[in-house]
Amino acid sequence: MTSSAPPVRIRRRRTALAVVLSAGLTAALTACGGEDPDQGTNGVGKLAAAEIEKKAQAAAESADAVRLAGTLVSKGGTYKLNMRLKEKGGAGSVVSKNSTFELLRIGDELYLKADSGFWSHDEKSGAQSDAGGAAADKLQDKYVKVPEGDPTYKQLRGFTDKKTLLDGLLSLHGTLNKGGREKVGATRTVQITGGKGEGGTLDVSLEGTPYPLRFARGGGGGIVTLSDWGKDFPLEAPAKGDTVDYGQQLPKTSS
Repeated sequence: MTSSAPPVRIRRRRTALAVVLSAGLTAALTACGGEDPDQGTNGVGKLAAAEIEKKAQAAAESADAVRLAGTLVSKGGTYKLNMRLKEKGGAGSVVSKNSTFELLRIGDELYLKADSGFWSHDEKSGAQSDAGGAAADKLQDKYVKVPEGDPTYKQLRGFTDKKTLLDGLLSLHGTLNKGGREKVGATRTVQITGGKGEGGTLDVSLEGTPYPLRFARGGGGGIVTLSDWGKDFPLEAPAKGDTVDYGQQLPKTSS
């Protein structure tokens, strides 16, 4: 009786081939499933939330300059910021409900350039005043040097102070937790949160220096992006023809 089974040598070859193919497939699947999400990153994503926060804060403090843009919501209203900041000063714009103004600070010298809405409206009531209208005619679109003794000096200076703004933005409240992986633009980030996000959410770069790249304030308090870390920019006093010295105190409508 003739047997239809293949010779032993052929069966062994087939078995060996099947083992090789199976091993290769298993290795490929294992590699895909266990791919290291931190491969090619700065390694910050492997750290605990508290360590990530420390790395981000240290990176921010060591940087000479930064651009800060976005929206901040507070009891006083909503502000859209676009500021470039460094140790010796800052420059940029702030937009509120009733007005738009630019700020320029060089050392302790602070300049304010605003549209007529800023000078002719009370920021709290939004109403136009006669005194404000008169001020608007003289001051709109001019750089006004803010006296250091003016009540608004400290508040306005805060918008141009790198340390003040970053200390406020990089402070998460509540228990720190590590979130997922995201992207800010084309840059991969790891998120850390205060609580479940009610204490704020911070995106930290996974590429290069672990700079903070985006901060979302808890409770819908606004989102700010941070970019141009370490990129210097010029700070120059405005031309005399574009500057007005109002005196010891700005008009009350500027409050």
